[in-house]
Amino acid sequence: MEHSPKSTKKAKHKKKVDTEPPPEPVREPVKVKVEVVRSDPEKMPPFVGYFPSGFDPVKQSSGSAGAGIQVYRNQFMNKRTELVVSPADSSVEFVGTSYAGEATGQRGMYALGVFDKESQTLKVVSIGANKIFRLEPRVKGLEYKEPLPSGTPVEEMTQDEWTAKRRLTDATFGTKRHIEMNLKFAEIRRDEEPEAKKNLDEKMKNVEVKEIALANTDAHIARHIPPYDTSATTPREAYVLDKIILSLEWNHLQDIYYLLPKGEEADFSGYPTFIRNRIGKVKKIEDESEKKKLCCILSFINYLVKFKDQHTMDGVSSSKNYKIPPILNNRFSTLFEVSETRRLPPEKINLLVSYVLVLTLFTDEFHTDYKDIAKDLRMTIPPVRQLFEHLGCKFLKEKGIFHATLPMPLTFPRINSKRKKRN
Repeated sequence: MEHSPKSTKKAKHKKKVDTEPPPEPVREPVKVKVEVVRSDPEKMPPFVGYFPSGFDPVKQSSGSAGAGIQVYRNQFMNKRTELVVSPADSSVEFVGTSYAGEATGQRGMYALGVFDKESQTLKVVSIGANKIFRLEPRVKGLEYKEPLPSGTPVEEMTQDEWTAKRRLTDATFGTKRHIEMNLKFAEIRRDEEPEAKKNLDEKMKNVEVKEIALANTDAHIARHIPPYDTSATTPREAYVLDKIILSLEWNHLQDIYYLLPKGEEADFSGYPTFIRNRIGKVKKIEDESEKKKLCCILSFINYLVKFKDQHTMDGVSSSKNYKIPPILNNRFSTLFEVSETRRLPPEKINLLVSYVLVLTLFTDEFHTDYKDIAKDLRMTIPPVRQLFEHLGCKFLKEKGIFHATLPMPLTFPRINSKRKKRN
């Protein structure tokens, strides 16, 4: 059977048309200006949630009075938030939480972006509680608890059992630094056990009691000052630096030392005035070990000042979100006896300030001008002078400026512990 050339051409042409891909849409480039909107504590951030039940709030609002949206925050634990959507004329409401269920597994950071085509601006806003809420249906007026999996026995643990399990989990999955901290605290707890105290009492029966040592201990408690040695012959030995900064803490105090090589790019604006005024002195030190040691002392002063600000009303707003290494934060909280209201007792504020003043003496070779550190501690000059005197310091006036010095032997002003009799 013969085919005409005309029909063959038509078939070929048709095949060619079918194989051609559709033309791609022309995409015009867009120049976008990204604007990050910072969160404002006085304004409510946007909340993001979804309805796994299939409820559509848009359709619901178009056909009736709409749905009410409310946000609840725990009075004592601010991070615990609940988002409630209440459809009109319905006995069911949709509830999502930031502390239970699916939200507990969300570890990322979330933000909401809104693109304005006219201004070509993309605004990025942090979302409420940094969680995407799973809004589950709940019957109004009924208390709801997360159901346990079927067949799961309810295990009630005592406080000791719960603590033992948590320590086991930390030992298995914790970081090296966290494990070292737990071991250190375990040793402290071991010393406080009744059996250990009983053994200590037995040993102390045969120990000779020295009145001088007891007097020094009483003075240390009454004065609220760092560990010291009255038998020291030099100012550097008078206050024991190894007991002020513990061996495990030095590795967490190297932030200033690693900023120095950056030169002019190094930003020290977040540090106290006392430290900023000594950066030039630190740069001139040629011995790297001495330079590193002085940087660590300055860093310890910085953390003490920030800790004081965080736990007093004077500077809580400026240092609220400042990150202090956990090993230092835990020690400071224990040493200065931070109360349940996260406030420092007045006598412990004096102890903290005394730690700072002793370290300023080490920094300035025991000949320090204390105006800048007084400003950093938010204190006037007279109380700072008084605390220097309690540390055994004397004052020298040079070119109209008073300097605190530490003469040897170390002596303290007499403390009047007895009350004066009234006439």
